[in-house]
Amino acid sequence: MALIGGEVRRIRSWYLGWSGPAITEIKVRRRWPGKVRWMRILVLNWKDVTHPDAGGAEVYIHEVTRRWVGLGHQVSLFTAAVPGRPRHECVDGVEVMRAGGRLSVYREARTYYRRHAAGKFDLVIDGVNTRPFGCPDWVDDAPVVALIHQLCREIWFYELPLPVALLGRLVLEPMWLRRYRDVRTLTISRSSLRTLIEAGLRDVRLVPVGRGCAVNDNVVKERTPTIMVLGRMTRSKRPEHALAAFRMLRRELPDVQLWMVGDGPSRGGLQRRSRSPGVTFFGRVTDAERDALLTRAHVLVVTSVREGWALTVDEAAAMGTPTIGYDRPGLRDSVPPAAGLLIRPSPGALAQALRVNLPRWVAQPAGRGWNGGATSWDDVAVKVLDQAMAELLSGSGPSGRFEIGTSGPVASPDVK
Repeated sequence: MALIGGEVRRIRSWYLGWSGPAITEIKVRRRWPGKVRWMRILVLNWKDVTHPDAGGAEVYIHEVTRRWVGLGHQVSLFTAAVPGRPRHECVDGVEVMRAGGRLSVYREARTYYRRHAAGKFDLVIDGVNTRPFGCPDWVDDAPVVALIHQLCREIWFYELPLPVALLGRLVLEPMWLRRYRDVRTLTISRSSLRTLIEAGLRDVRLVPVGRGCAVNDNVVKERTPTIMVLGRMTRSKRPEHALAAFRMLRRELPDVQLWMVGDGPSRGGLQRRSRSPGVTFFGRVTDAERDALLTRAHVLVVTSVREGWALTVDEAAAMGTPTIGYDRPGLRDSVPPAAGLLIRPSPGALAQALRVNLPRWVAQPAGRGWNGGATSWDDVAVKVLDQAMAELLSGSGPSGRFEIGTSGPVASPDVK
């Protein structure tokens, strides 16, 4: 049943009947009288948390969607295939459907929607990781909300050959974003919000970042001065800057050590080139191992060219570890609230900041962790849903209308 113009009132009454958890009830009552019934939500993202290259964006979607399920909503995630994982499974209550690879997942998502999902979802979340799914072009029966952590911008020139980087930065990214000019877009930092507005998007809203680990009340540091790098080892993260600063610092502090924690395409080359004593590569670690290492380290170093936020900064603070980060988009948002230090982006400036601050942090280590700018994932899930629901209840889908499918579970076809 199409809902156009005044008929949008029917969708409001349809949703104002389910008695959900108190936190959702309170949140919604402030804007609409009544309570909110369950929704059927489809999320599109090119990776999920089981993907070997999963990062912060995948953690964000996983933590938010599984809480939506806990609030009574039905959530499906369409994502790329993962070696060793089934095409269709349930992960923490979220229906996960996998098909396609890094590039073909976008075509597979469109095919899946047209064949199996049209008319069966009340809301579509388009997770944009450099390349969007283009949902505004082919979803015309449900509101579309984009979730963009950051734009690629300078990252093109770090990760791709120059001709392709120029094409991406000057042609592809602007072309893709034009489709989202009037689409409700959610982002996680003021840096990203400004960049998206500068790119021509007109309806950008800020949503918070979540942190899963609890504040550590019993922090015990290494006896040896310890620097830590945490995250994906890619060219745009510039882990070689940390190695260069470490070599400079070691001339004055010969007992200092550097922990490189994480995996990625740059790891092998870094290990081959790094013959400095005191450097340890841990590879990818579990959350528990990550927290244990952060608790023992004296400082986290973040040298990215651009971030959406950099959740590792908040994870470090919770373990009693300050951050020295480059003064770059995203890090400007996360480092100061976590009592960290922003510096000029260069190995020399990093070495100098470590030279000045590391001895003090070793002599007077924190006894417990502290909170940064991130909040609880429960709060994030409600606030993201609140922003998305505002778009849903406004009736402003991609074509000014949307369909309500039949109530009950959405069919789960074998994705091919």
